[in-house]
Amino acid sequence: MRLTLDEYSQHFKMSKEMIHSKLRAKKLNYIIENGVTYIIVTKHSVDEKKTTQINEEKKRVQQKSLQKPKTTVSMVLSLYQKENQQLKEKIIQLEEKIDKLIDDKEQMLRDEMNKIEKVYNAKDEQLKSVLELINAQINIQKEQTVHEVETLHKPVEHKEEKIIVELKAYLKSLDIDAHAKKVIKKRFLEAYNKDVRIIKKNDKLYLDFSKYDYSDLLEY
Repeated sequence: MRLTLDEYSQHFKMSKEMIHSKLRAKKLNYIIENGVTYIIVTKHSVDEKKTTQINEEKKRVQQKSLQKPKTTVSMVLSLYQKENQQLKEKIIQLEEKIDKLIDDKEQMLRDEMNKIEKVYNAKDEQLKSVLELINAQINIQKEQTVHEVETLHKPVEHKEEKIIVELKAYLKSLDIDAHAKKVIKKRFLEAYNKDVRIIKKNDKLYLDFSKYDYSDLLEY
């Protein structure tokens, strides 16, 4: 029978370079027909090649069977113990993560409660300042009323008492945001030394409502 170079290379597992080398050395019988090279092989050589391949395959199977370890009871127990240990470690890790999540949530709740408490305390301080301011204004109005009654019955000279309120405390009593308070305070500082209505004592600004009108400076 005859085989092409490609068929001979695939069948005998030989590179084309090796086949050409054998052809040049005239170690292979071949013929050329219509420009195609055919290598002449005998059936005996093909069968021998097949027999060699079969024997080699048997040897590889036997070697693999010898190399493969037999599964024993101790090996199975060892495998189960290893998997069991891995599962225990995973359970411990999950429990640690759950504990951390619980701690984080509790800390978030505590922080939120502290924030709410601070807000309420600030509101209480503002309300306290407003009440003090209202109480001071009521007392002043009462005093003015008493002075007016005394003036009707007995004309005497009386020096009008000033209503002086600290700017910071007055701004706290107003229902405005922090930005508006900052703008008003800056406006008063810029007007200081230019506007006689603004009083400054101990680095603090005061307002005399009994004498001046501050509506232009308190706009927001």
